[in-house]
Amino acid sequence: MIDKTIGSAMEAVSDIPDGASLAVGGFGLCGNPMALITALLAQGTRDLSIVSNNCGVDDWGLGLLLRAQRIRKMTSSYVGENKDFERQFLSGDLEVELTPQGTLAEKLRAGGAGIAAFFTTTGVGTQMADGGLPLRYDGAGGVAVASEPKEVRTFTVDGREREYVLEESIVTDYALVHARRGDRHGNLVFDKSARNFNPLAAMAGRVCVAQVEELVEPGEIGPDEVHLPGVFVHRVLEVGVGIEKRIERRTVSAAEGA
Repeated sequence: MIDKTIGSAMEAVSDIPDGASLAVGGFGLCGNPMALITALLAQGTRDLSIVSNNCGVDDWGLGLLLRAQRIRKMTSSYVGENKDFERQFLSGDLEVELTPQGTLAEKLRAGGAGIAAFFTTTGVGTQMADGGLPLRYDGAGGVAVASEPKEVRTFTVDGREREYVLEESIVTDYALVHARRGDRHGNLVFDKSARNFNPLAAMAGRVCVAQVEELVEPGEIGPDEVHLPGVFVHRVLEVGVGIEKRIERRTVSAAEGA
Protein backbone atom coordinates (compact mmCIF):
# COMPACT_ATOMS: atom_id res chain seq x y z
CA MET A 1 0.00 0.00 0.00
CA ILE A 2 1.24 3.49 -0.86
CA ASP A 3 0.93 5.45 2.37
CA LYS A 4 1.41 9.16 1.64
CA THR A 5 0.72 10.41 5.16
CA ILE A 6 3.26 12.58 6.91
CA GLY A 7 3.61 13.34 10.61
CA SER A 8 3.85 17.13 10.86
CA ALA A 9 3.41 20.31 8.88
CA MET A 10 7.10 21.16 9.33
CA GLU A 11 8.08 17.80 7.87
CA ALA A 12 5.62 18.25 5.02
CA VAL A 13 7.26 21.47 3.79
CA SER A 14 10.84 20.83 4.96
CA ASP A 15 12.28 20.36 1.46
CA ILE A 16 10.72 23.49 -0.07
CA PRO A 17 13.79 25.64 -0.81
CA ASP A 18 14.28 29.37 -1.12
CA GLY A 19 13.22 30.54 -4.58
CA ALA A 20 10.66 27.76 -5.10
CA SER A 21 7.43 28.25 -7.05
CA LEU A 22 4.17 27.25 -5.33
CA ALA A 23 0.55 26.87 -6.38
CA VAL A 24 -1.60 27.50 -3.30
CA GLY A 25 -5.30 26.71 -3.00
CA GLY A 26 -7.93 28.98 -1.50
CA PHE A 27 -10.33 31.75 -2.45
CA GLY A 28 -10.36 34.71 -0.14
CA LEU A 29 -9.92 33.04 3.26
CA CYS A 30 -11.87 29.93 2.24
CA GLY A 31 -9.92 26.71 1.85
CA ASN A 32 -6.51 28.13 2.79
CA PRO A 33 -3.90 25.48 3.75
CA MET A 34 -3.05 27.38 6.93
CA ALA A 35 -1.04 24.68 8.70
CA LEU A 36 1.28 24.40 5.72
CA ILE A 37 1.56 28.17 5.24
CA THR A 38 2.38 28.64 8.93
CA ALA A 39 5.02 25.91 8.79
CA LEU A 40 6.59 27.49 5.72
CA LEU A 41 6.68 30.82 7.56
CA ALA A 42 8.34 29.23 10.61
CA GLN A 43 10.85 27.47 8.39
CA GLY A 44 12.06 30.80 7.05
CA THR A 45 11.70 29.94 3.35
CA ARG A 46 11.93 33.08 1.23
CA ASP A 47 12.10 34.46 -2.31
CA LEU A 48 8.97 32.49 -3.21
CA SER A 49 7.02 32.76 -6.45
CA ILE A 50 3.39 31.97 -5.60
CA VAL A 51 0.40 31.31 -7.83
CA SER A 52 -2.89 31.74 -5.99
CA ASN A 53 -6.22 33.46 -6.60
CA ASN A 54 -5.34 36.10 -3.99
CA CYS A 55 -2.86 36.76 -1.20
CA GLY A 56 -5.00 36.49 1.90
CA VAL A 57 -5.28 39.45 4.27
CA ASP A 58 -2.68 41.19 6.40
CA ASP A 59 -2.76 38.62 9.21
CA TRP A 60 -4.11 35.43 7.61
CA GLY A 61 -3.53 33.17 4.67
CA LEU A 62 -0.65 34.00 2.34
CA GLY A 63 -0.66 37.47 3.92
CA LEU A 64 1.51 35.98 6.68
CA LEU A 65 4.28 35.17 4.20
CA LEU A 66 3.81 38.50 2.44
CA ARG A 67 4.09 40.49 5.68
CA ALA A 68 7.37 38.71 6.45
CA GLN A 69 8.58 39.63 2.94
CA ARG A 70 9.04 36.00 1.93
CA ILE A 71 7.28 36.39 -1.43
CA ARG A 72 9.13 37.63 -4.50
CA LYS A 73 6.30 37.29 -7.03
CA MET A 74 2.53 36.75 -6.93
CA THR A 75 0.45 35.51 -9.85
CA SER A 76 -3.15 36.29 -8.86
CA SER A 77 -6.52 37.43 -10.10
CA TYR A 78 -7.54 39.54 -7.08
CA VAL A 79 -5.44 41.55 -4.65
CA GLY A 80 -7.85 44.03 -3.08
CA GLU A 81 -8.00 42.90 0.56
CA ASN A 82 -4.35 43.23 1.58
CA LYS A 83 -2.88 46.67 2.34
CA ASP A 84 0.63 45.29 2.66
CA PHE A 85 0.27 43.83 -0.82
CA GLU A 86 -0.45 47.29 -2.23
CA ARG A 87 2.46 48.83 -0.35
CA GLN A 88 5.00 46.21 -1.46
CA PHE A 89 3.80 46.29 -5.08
CA LEU A 90 3.94 50.07 -5.42
CA SER A 91 7.31 50.27 -3.64
CA GLY A 92 8.86 47.77 -6.05
CA ASP A 93 9.42 45.03 -3.46
CA LEU A 94 6.89 42.65 -5.02
CA GLU A 95 6.35 41.51 -8.61
CA VAL A 96 2.69 40.95 -9.49
CA GLU A 97 1.26 39.20 -12.54
CA LEU A 98 -2.46 39.94 -12.60
CA THR A 99 -4.41 37.29 -14.49
CA PRO A 100 -8.17 37.02 -15.18
CA GLN A 101 -9.69 34.53 -12.77
CA GLY A 102 -10.96 32.05 -15.33
CA THR A 103 -7.69 32.24 -17.25
CA LEU A 104 -5.73 31.58 -14.06
CA ALA A 105 -7.88 28.55 -13.29
CA GLU A 106 -7.37 27.15 -16.79
CA LYS A 107 -3.60 27.84 -16.72
CA LEU A 108 -3.34 25.69 -13.58
CA ARG A 109 -5.63 22.97 -14.91
CA ALA A 110 -3.79 22.88 -18.24
CA GLY A 111 -0.45 22.62 -16.48
CA GLY A 112 -1.68 19.63 -14.51
CA ALA A 113 -3.11 18.02 -17.64
CA GLY A 114 0.15 18.35 -19.58
CA ILE A 115 -1.19 21.02 -21.95
CA ALA A 116 1.47 23.60 -22.79
CA ALA A 117 -0.82 26.49 -23.75
CA PHE A 118 -4.31 27.39 -24.95
CA PHE A 119 -6.14 30.17 -26.76
CA THR A 120 -8.87 32.25 -25.09
CA THR A 121 -10.85 35.37 -25.98
CA THR A 122 -10.41 36.76 -22.46
CA GLY A 123 -8.04 39.72 -22.51
CA VAL A 124 -8.04 40.35 -26.26
CA GLY A 125 -7.76 44.08 -26.95
CA THR A 126 -6.38 44.84 -23.48
CA GLN A 127 -2.94 45.02 -21.88
CA MET A 128 -3.34 41.33 -21.04
CA ALA A 129 -2.73 40.61 -24.73
CA ASP A 130 -1.06 43.81 -25.97
CA GLY A 131 1.55 44.01 -23.21
CA GLY A 132 2.51 46.95 -21.04
CA LEU A 133 0.78 45.73 -17.87
CA PRO A 134 2.95 46.73 -14.89
CA LEU A 135 4.64 43.72 -13.27
CA ARG A 136 6.99 45.62 -11.02
CA TYR A 137 7.23 49.30 -10.07
CA ASP A 138 10.47 51.19 -9.42
CA GLY A 139 9.36 52.70 -6.11
CA ALA A 140 9.19 56.20 -7.55
CA GLY A 141 5.92 55.89 -9.45
CA GLY A 142 7.40 54.47 -12.64
CA VAL A 143 7.13 51.00 -14.15
CA ALA A 144 10.33 48.96 -13.84
CA VAL A 145 9.07 45.81 -15.57
CA ALA A 146 6.05 45.50 -17.87
CA SER A 147 4.39 42.50 -19.47
CA GLU A 148 5.32 41.45 -22.99
CA PRO A 149 2.81 41.20 -25.87
CA LYS A 150 1.21 37.78 -26.36
CA GLU A 151 0.40 35.97 -29.56
CA VAL A 152 -3.09 36.75 -30.90
CA ARG A 153 -4.67 34.63 -33.64
CA THR A 154 -8.00 34.59 -35.41
CA PHE A 155 -10.13 31.44 -35.27
CA THR A 156 -13.57 30.65 -36.62
CA VAL A 157 -15.67 28.97 -33.93
CA ASP A 158 -19.30 28.04 -34.53
CA GLY A 159 -19.28 30.11 -37.70
CA ARG A 160 -18.00 33.23 -35.94
CA GLU A 161 -14.55 34.69 -36.55
CA ARG A 162 -12.90 36.03 -33.40
CA GLU A 163 -9.47 36.86 -32.03
CA TYR A 164 -7.92 34.69 -29.33
CA VAL A 165 -4.86 35.28 -27.16
CA LEU A 166 -2.35 32.54 -26.38
CA GLU A 167 -1.96 31.80 -22.66
CA GLU A 168 0.77 29.49 -21.40
CA SER A 169 -0.05 26.92 -18.73
CA ILE A 170 1.38 26.99 -15.21
CA VAL A 171 3.41 24.25 -13.55
CA THR A 172 5.00 24.91 -10.15
CA ASP A 173 7.61 23.15 -8.03
CA TYR A 174 5.14 22.52 -5.20
CA ALA A 175 1.44 22.82 -4.43
CA LEU A 176 -0.14 23.43 -1.01
CA VAL A 177 -3.84 22.62 -0.67
CA HIS A 178 -6.59 22.08 1.92
CA ALA A 179 -9.25 19.34 1.77
CA ARG A 180 -12.08 18.20 4.04
CA ARG A 181 -11.24 14.48 3.81
CA GLY A 182 -8.42 12.45 2.40
CA ASP A 183 -7.19 8.87 2.51
CA ARG A 184 -3.69 7.49 2.79
CA HIS A 185 -3.46 7.15 -0.99
CA GLY A 186 -4.01 10.90 -1.41
CA ASN A 187 -7.58 10.83 -2.75
CA LEU A 188 -9.23 14.08 -1.66
CA VAL A 189 -12.72 15.43 -1.03
CA PHE A 190 -13.28 19.18 -0.69
CA ASP A 191 -16.09 20.84 1.26
CA LYS A 192 -18.45 23.07 -0.73
CA SER A 193 -16.82 26.38 -1.75
CA ALA A 194 -13.48 25.32 -0.25
CA ARG A 195 -13.14 23.28 -3.42
CA ASN A 196 -12.38 26.57 -5.28
CA PHE A 197 -8.77 26.63 -6.56
CA ASN A 198 -7.57 23.70 -4.45
CA PRO A 199 -7.91 20.88 -7.04
CA LEU A 200 -6.40 23.09 -9.76
CA ALA A 201 -3.45 24.10 -7.60
CA ALA A 202 -2.88 20.46 -6.66
CA MET A 203 -2.77 19.43 -10.31
CA ALA A 204 -0.23 22.12 -11.21
CA GLY A 205 2.37 21.25 -8.54
CA ARG A 206 5.13 18.76 -9.32
CA VAL A 207 4.95 17.87 -5.62
CA CYS A 208 1.56 18.35 -3.98
CA VAL A 209 1.18 18.57 -0.19
CA ALA A 210 -2.41 18.31 1.06
CA GLN A 211 -3.62 19.09 4.57
CA VAL A 212 -6.87 17.30 5.37
CA GLU A 213 -9.28 17.78 8.25
CA GLU A 214 -10.10 14.08 8.40
CA LEU A 215 -7.84 11.20 7.40
CA VAL A 216 -9.59 7.96 6.46
CA GLU A 217 -8.46 4.57 5.27
CA PRO A 218 -8.34 3.63 1.57
CA GLY A 219 -11.76 2.54 0.38
CA GLU A 220 -13.71 4.73 2.82
CA ILE A 221 -14.06 7.39 0.14
CA GLY A 222 -16.21 5.97 -2.64
CA PRO A 223 -14.84 6.27 -6.19
CA ASP A 224 -17.67 8.61 -7.21
CA GLU A 225 -17.02 10.83 -4.17
CA VAL A 226 -13.40 11.60 -5.04
CA HIS A 227 -12.90 15.19 -6.16
CA LEU A 228 -9.18 14.84 -6.80
CA PRO A 229 -7.51 11.46 -7.37
CA GLY A 230 -4.44 10.57 -5.37
CA VAL A 231 -2.23 10.47 -8.47
CA PHE A 232 -1.90 14.25 -8.09
CA VAL A 233 -1.07 14.16 -4.35
CA HIS A 234 2.29 13.21 -2.85
CA ARG A 235 1.94 14.01 0.88
CA VAL A 236 -1.09 14.01 3.17
CA LEU A 237 -1.16 15.73 6.56
CA GLU A 238 -4.10 15.40 8.96
CA VAL A 239 -4.81 18.70 10.75
CA GLY A 240 -8.10 17.84 12.49
CA VAL A 241 -11.64 19.14 12.15
CA GLY A 242 -11.25 21.80 14.85
CA ILE A 243 -8.85 24.08 12.95
CA GLU A 244 -9.54 27.81 12.90
CA LYS A 245 -11.43 29.05 9.85
CA ARG A 246 -11.90 32.74 9.23
CA ILE A 247 -14.51 34.63 7.22
CA GLU A 248 -13.19 37.46 5.08
CA ARG A 249 -16.35 39.56 5.18
CA ARG A 250 -19.40 38.83 7.32
CA THR A 251 -22.70 40.37 6.21
CA VAL A 252 -25.71 39.96 8.50
CA SER A 253 -29.21 41.37 8.64
CA ALA A 254 -31.23 42.27 11.68
CA ALA A 255 -33.53 39.54 12.92
CA GLU A 256 -37.16 40.13 12.00
CA GLY A 257 -39.00 41.85 14.84
CA ALA A 258 -35.80 42.85 16.63
